[in-house]
Amino acid sequence: MRPTTSLKSKLSWLLFFFASLLVVGEVSAETWQSFNKIEFKIDGRNAFLIEPTQAAPGRPWIWRTEFFGHQPQADLALLKKGFNVAYVDVQNLYGGPLSMTVMDAMYAHVTTQFRLSNKTVLEGFSRGGLFALNWAARNPEKVACIYNDAPVCDFTSWPGGKGRSKGSPADWERLKKVYELNDEEAANSKLNPIQQLDRLANAKIPLLHVCGATDDAVPIEENSLLVQQRYQALGGSFTLISKPHCNHHPHSLEDPTRIVNFVLTHTGFADQTTEALTPFGYDYFHLRNGLQKCRAKFEQAKLGRVAFLGGSITASNGWRNLVCEDLKMRFPETEFDFIDAGISSLGSTPGAFRFRHDVLAHGPVDLLFEEAAVNDDSNGFSDVEQVRGMEGIVRQAFLSNPEMNVVLLHFVDPGKMTEIRRGKTPAVIVNHERVAEHYRIPSIDLAREVTERIEAGEFTWDKDFRGLHPAPFGHALYARSIGRMLSAAWSERNFRPTLTGGELPVPLDVASYFHGRLVSPSDLFDAKKLTLVSGWRMDANWKPDGKAGTRPGFVDVPALIAEAPGATVKLAFEGIGIGIFIAAGPDTGNLEYRLDKGDWQKQELFTEWSAGLHLPWAKMLASELPVGPHELELRVSETADARSKGNSIRIVHFLINNPT
Repeated sequence: MRPTTSLKSKLSWLLFFFASLLVVGEVSAETWQSFNKIEFKIDGRNAFLIEPTQAAPGRPWIWRTEFFGHQPQADLALLKKGFNVAYVDVQNLYGGPLSMTVMDAMYAHVTTQFRLSNKTVLEGFSRGGLFALNWAARNPEKVACIYNDAPVCDFTSWPGGKGRSKGSPADWERLKKVYELNDEEAANSKLNPIQQLDRLANAKIPLLHVCGATDDAVPIEENSLLVQQRYQALGGSFTLISKPHCNHHPHSLEDPTRIVNFVLTHTGFADQTTEALTPFGYDYFHLRNGLQKCRAKFEQAKLGRVAFLGGSITASNGWRNLVCEDLKMRFPETEFDFIDAGISSLGSTPGAFRFRHDVLAHGPVDLLFEEAAVNDDSNGFSDVEQVRGMEGIVRQAFLSNPEMNVVLLHFVDPGKMTEIRRGKTPAVIVNHERVAEHYRIPSIDLAREVTERIEAGEFTWDKDFRGLHPAPFGHALYARSIGRMLSAAWSERNFRPTLTGGELPVPLDVASYFHGRLVSPSDLFDAKKLTLVSGWRMDANWKPDGKAGTRPGFVDVPALIAEAPGATVKLAFEGIGIGIFIAAGPDTGNLEYRLDKGDWQKQELFTEWSAGLHLPWAKMLASELPVGPHELELRVSETADARSKGNSIRIVHFLINNPT
């Protein structure tokens, strides 16, 4: 016989009455993160409620079932939205029957004593997922939604260790004891959360799980993915945020906006949701020592010079223009001089040697944006060269102006996306980050940001971003990411005004190109340091005869030219490094060289792009010479690449790294 409505009401009242008898002595003399903390006991167990400064209508609340205070980003954000945050210590009860009784008493107390909403938001971190899912199955009408974080959903996975998880033998024995199960019974228990999802689905309780995709303690495929499969088959609403390359830790999201939006949406506050900045709650920049000096200059002197050094993505009208506009809006009273020093196809080695010519020639720079990750990689520079080139730029920048701030940008290309999807960091980014960390300068991994946003389903590579030379959509994404970094660097929390340059650390590599400079062949010829032995000539204004493309600064300029095998030239110079900067076009040949009467060596100069482009191509011939005078001999080789139409060599600049 079914109980009458009247009898049901009496039974419900009695349950609340007996549950309330478990509450002992309240204390309200504490704070947590500046919020009022009310402490009390439930069945002898510690419990408390964190109160918001101003409670939201209906007095909503979120209930952390385990590990209170760990990664509390979402709790703090919800407190600011007017939510209460509750906790009762049910440690080592694993969501078993006794913990359910204690949680029933906790619910009865806070909903009556503090008049909290009759529907709570459950929050299960790690093993806390056992409590959240089981209590919701027991009390589906009392749950608005569930946010679980790297949760245990099947106790045979953890602590049982019956799948890929190593489990925890000690916890497994305790769990079986509190559930009063043996191994066989535990394997098929209806009290296992994974077996009770139908009660949640029938009550239409939305679930959000935030997990690490590589979690080996609580494997996602044995827990959250299994819940997702079953819950959606039951018609339930399930949202998964799978953090790529993340293990069991860290929990939560640095920016909890997506978690907070989920809670607000399912508790009647959907109008208060805001746009999440990134899909996985963390950003892609490292501030390190920040950008304090340039801001102080912009604000105090009302003047600022900002330079952009890089390849074609910098040279094009896109992110660079947007960042210029951003800076002008942030500092409306500042008169800016913006330097566009981007040249297509060029990476960090040519950047280091042309830094004086293309950047410092304009005057002292306050803020430098440098990007070379795409070209350093695609142009085949070695790990050593990538460090030497990037350190050459950064150290040279600080030697020229200790008050300068420098930002390194790592742009995306398909090769980098492949590496990132494999869980790796592309080697060129590792190399450039070595420099950023050594000099404590900000950097932004835009390659990882684009890849992870695509993986999160926000946009596509082909239709939206459209290649390593981005569509306007991609340029805008780059600019927004840079803008978030600027906002973080200049927030009141991070900003400490100073104009003190500080001492430079020792170089990562003493052969890095921080004394690099471009030297014109015509200047060397005039100074009688360049001897045209045979077959070479000076062209005062070189331009190609054919239709192959050119790059600014490498056409209509003086050049040292040879076109026949055997042509020889000698250069007397001082420095520890010597190289050439050529226009490598459709008829480019190979070069032979020797230093100080040593053995002849060969340098191939035809590139994969040379057939249709006179590509600016920088090649170091020697980088670790003894300090002092040297002689370089160059000779056009008898051989050339099979794709080349000739043996021509066109030298626009010599690259000399001279520390004296």
